[in-house]
Amino acid sequence: MSSTADFLHRLRQFVQAESDAQWQALDRQWSRPLGERVSKGWTIEGLRVLGFDKNIARLVCDSNHSRFREGDLVVLHRGSPRDPNALHFDLYYDGETELEASLIKGNHYFITQQPNGWILDQDWFDSSPFYLSALDTVADSQLGRGTILPLLQGALTPKVDFARYERARGFLSETHLNESQVEAVAQAYATDLLHLIQGPPGTGKTLMLAHLTQLLVQDGLRVFVTALTHRAIHNALNKIPQVDETIPVCKIGEGRQTGDLNVPNFETFDQSHFAQKSGGYVVGATPFALQSQRLANVEFDVVLFDEASQITLPLAIMGMLAGSKYIFIGDENQLPPVTTFSETEAAQTSIFAYLAGRGQETMLNITYRLNDVLTDWPSRTFYKSELKASNEAASRRLNLSPEATRWDLVLDPDSPAVFLDLCHTNTTVRSRIEAEVISELVLSLLMRDVAPEEIGVVVPYRAQSRLIRSLLRRILMDDETVQKLVVDTVERMQGQEREVILVSFATASPKFAAQMADFLFQPQRLNVAVTRPRSKLILVGSHHMLKADDIAPEHKETLDMLRDLIASCQTITIPGGDMNR
Repeated sequence: MSSTADFLHRLRQFVQAESDAQWQALDRQWSRPLGERVSKGWTIEGLRVLGFDKNIARLVCDSNHSRFREGDLVVLHRGSPRDPNALHFDLYYDGETELEASLIKGNHYFITQQPNGWILDQDWFDSSPFYLSALDTVADSQLGRGTILPLLQGALTPKVDFARYERARGFLSETHLNESQVEAVAQAYATDLLHLIQGPPGTGKTLMLAHLTQLLVQDGLRVFVTALTHRAIHNALNKIPQVDETIPVCKIGEGRQTGDLNVPNFETFDQSHFAQKSGGYVVGATPFALQSQRLANVEFDVVLFDEASQITLPLAIMGMLAGSKYIFIGDENQLPPVTTFSETEAAQTSIFAYLAGRGQETMLNITYRLNDVLTDWPSRTFYKSELKASNEAASRRLNLSPEATRWDLVLDPDSPAVFLDLCHTNTTVRSRIEAEVISELVLSLLMRDVAPEEIGVVVPYRAQSRLIRSLLRRILMDDETVQKLVVDTVERMQGQEREVILVSFATASPKFAAQMADFLFQPQRLNVAVTRPRSKLILVGSHHMLKADDIAPEHKETLDMLRDLIASCQTITIPGGDMNR
């Protein structure tokens, strides 16, 4: 076992290397000619400012083929993103040619005085000072030296209070939780320091988390709920009042990040007045809030990490400093942290993967999302065939109205998993043929009374998602319907579900597929993509992608995994997407 000093040194090196790599990549990108940046989707040129109100800039352009999406950091300038007068924004709304962005830094006077001729580039925020500050704190504090570091290094073993465990099981017997959920909650409630809960797709992680917070709050404990994304935090907080509406719960953060949040939000902890409460409560926020005036020096008893497979060790330490007992809920078979390093290195930085296998963990084994056919492949591929569909979910099939469309063979409810082989070749990050077919399939689903909010399209590349969205706007001519449809990358779809999921692979070039194997064929990406639907999965691609034989040896197994996935589906071959051919 390495010394504590070596452990912290490696973490500091990781933080600094990640920061340097991100900045160098962006610096190289900014240095490319404008035309190249535009063609590669890194930049939008020719933007005009329509207005600026309440810190929001409204922008319009003639064409937008960028990879930007809502939530991205962007920099607005007139020639160089390095210009000290450039304005830094959070992209708030992307309506193709109309955009809205929330100002983070810069003087809006410049854009109101010169409304034409603006350029939008990708931006970046250096978060390394927050990580390094947390690592300094964990090295110097009693909590860090006495609990967090020994726990992470395996020198401190959690213990279970069996009286608390039995009491929790008795309380939970009155709920509708299944046995694996009851066991997970009871173990997490009764541990003195640490427990991991592995939650495969659709296994009710959020409901289980809500019942766990109920037990903790009943004991008068202060609970901090955190995750990498605001969406994950919102999902967790929203579920708690559904289990027990008497639990005091709020989120601490910026008002513009509330979105789908259904509990109160406060800019700072002081505004919540929770500090005056005599009993337990739940507060949600990102770990970064602990490093700011929003939650600085606020102490909690228990820290619950949701989607912990996406949380790096330094980020986990930042969150762990808020309390003295830690529950990590995640799944190492879903997406690892997003880093500039390789898939293997990224997986090793996940707090969930780092702690897994030590014995303090429980797996949820009943999925309430996937039907029996859709459960089979991920269960045997990732979960040792232990994941089963609930009785209600197992028999679920797509419910379609009787109208006939040209895509009925693909939409057939009796075939829950379909691979639609369009036989095209030579495409890389964008395929118009796939985009057109996806758009027609979406239209057919809408015609057969599948609600737009129950349809999701998953893509590996943002260029493909933008192409599909633009075609859908043209076909449907109803922006409200398009907004209800989800067309996004795998990363943005984790944690979500829909009745129908269409997956566009976009790549049909074997050579490009081989070059992108560590990304395109990443097992966790495949698992997340195919476990979003409740009743119907439609994979749209080309068999030529599977010919990527000139592939690095370490990726052959994952390519075989994709072949196995497609073999488990009903294959329908339609060259060029032409149903009449």
